[in-house]
Amino acid sequence: MQANNALSVQQFIDQQPFSALQKRLLALCFLVVAIDGFDTASIGFIAPALRGEWQLSAAALAPLFGAGLFGLMAGALLLGPLADRYGRKPILILSVAFFGLTSLLSSFATDMTTLLVLRFLTGLGLGGAMPTTITLTSEYCPQARRASLVTLMFCGFTIGSALGGLVAAQLLATVGWRGILMIGGVLPLLLVPVLVFLLPESLRWLVLRGRDGSAIAAKIAGGIAGAGKAVPALSVSDVKLPGSPVSQLFRPGLIGGTLLLWTTFFMSLLIIYLLSSWLPTILNGAGHSLSQASFISSAFQIGGTAGAILLGRWMDRFRPHRVLALAYGAAALCIAAVGVATDNVPLLVLAVFGVGFGVSGSQVGANALAAAFYPTTSRATGVSWASAIGRSGSVLGSMVGGALLAAELSTQTIFLLLAVPALLAAVALLAMGRLQARAEPAAVQPAAPESAALTPLSATTNH
Repeated sequence: MQANNALSVQQFIDQQPFSALQKRLLALCFLVVAIDGFDTASIGFIAPALRGEWQLSAAALAPLFGAGLFGLMAGALLLGPLADRYGRKPILILSVAFFGLTSLLSSFATDMTTLLVLRFLTGLGLGGAMPTTITLTSEYCPQARRASLVTLMFCGFTIGSALGGLVAAQLLATVGWRGILMIGGVLPLLLVPVLVFLLPESLRWLVLRGRDGSAIAAKIAGGIAGAGKAVPALSVSDVKLPGSPVSQLFRPGLIGGTLLLWTTFFMSLLIIYLLSSWLPTILNGAGHSLSQASFISSAFQIGGTAGAILLGRWMDRFRPHRVLALAYGAAALCIAAVGVATDNVPLLVLAVFGVGFGVSGSQVGANALAAAFYPTTSRATGVSWASAIGRSGSVLGSMVGGALLAAELSTQTIFLLLAVPALLAAVALLAMGRLQARAEPAAVQPAAPESAALTPLSATTNH
C-alpha cells in the first residue's frame, strides 16, 4: 500500500461504492446464518418422530433442546475470543465445518445419550458461527448503512428457520428424522469450500495486526492489487489493546456498555424463547384451537422479520439506542395487550406482530449495536459473549414459561409479568446511550469515526 493519504479503514470503505466483494461477503454470511436457522427450526420438527421411534416421554425430549442451547453458549464464549486472536475467517470456517460434521454424525445416533452429546457439539459450532458473521459483516459495511446491512444479513436466520420448517414438514415422512439431520449436516459442509475460496478476512483485523490487506482494499476500490486504482495506506482508529480479548470487555470505557448490552440480550432472548416455546400452548389454554394458536403465533416471526429490516434502517438514521429502547418499550405495551385481547383474534394477531417487531426485531438490531460498540481488537469477543449471556436468558425463558403455566396464573398476569423484561431492556439501552454520550467528548475522535462507540480507548495506529 502507498504511504501517502493515510485513511482509516472505515473512511476508506465509506468513500467507495458498495463493491462486489462486500456483496459477496454479505451473501455468504447470510447463507451461514440461514443454515443456522434451518438447524434451529428442524430440530423442533423432528422431536415428535424421535419420541415415536425411541418411545420417549415428552419430558425426556427437553434435554435435547437444552443440549443445543448450552452448546450455543459454550461455543460463543470459546470461539469469540479466538476470532479476535486468529482472525474472523478461519474461526468462521472452523465453526461451519464443525457444526456440519456433528449434525451429520447426529443422523447416525442410536440412542438419546449419543444424540444429546452430538447436539451439544453442534451447538458449539453454531455458537461460534453466528456472532462471527455479525462481526465480519459489520467490519465491511459503510458506516451510514451498517445497521441496515447487518440486520438484512441476519434475516437469513428467519428465512432459514422457515425453510427448515417447510423441509421437515414435506420430507419427514419420506426421509425420517435422520434424513433431516443429514440435510442439516451436508449443507454447511458444502458451504465450507466456498467460504475457503470466496470469503475475505476482515480488512480491519488485517490492518490492526500489521498484515497485508492491499489485495482486499484494491478489490473494494474496484481495482486489482498492483494495478488499477492506487490504494492509500490504511489505519484503524482503535489500538491493539493489551491483555486477552475477554479482559478488554471490562476496561474503563467499555465495562458499563458491556454490562448493559448483556442485560439487553438476556431480557430480549428470555422473552423470545419463552414465547417461541409456550405461546401456542398458552393460547390453546385460553380457548383457541391448536391450528388457530399456531396461526396467531406465526405473526411473532413475521413481525420479527419486519422489525429487523425497519429498525436497522432507523438505527442508521437516528440514535440507535433510542430507536431500540422505543421498540422495546412499545413491545412491552404489545405484550400486555396480548394478555387482555385473548378473545379478539384480529387484535391478538396485531399485538403478537407488535411483540415480534419490537422484541425479535430489536434483538437483531442489538447484534448490530454490539458489533459497532466494541473496538476491532475485541469485537468478535464482545458480540459472542453478549450472545452467550443472551442464551442463558433463552434457557431461563424456556423454563419460566412452564413454571408460569404450572402456577396456574391467568393469561393476563403471565403477559403483564412478561412485559417487565422488555421494559428492563429499554431502560438498559437508554442508560447505555447516556454513557456513550458522556464519553464522546473525552474520546480521541478520528476525522470520520469508525464507530460512535469507540470512546476513551480510541487512538490512531498506522501500519
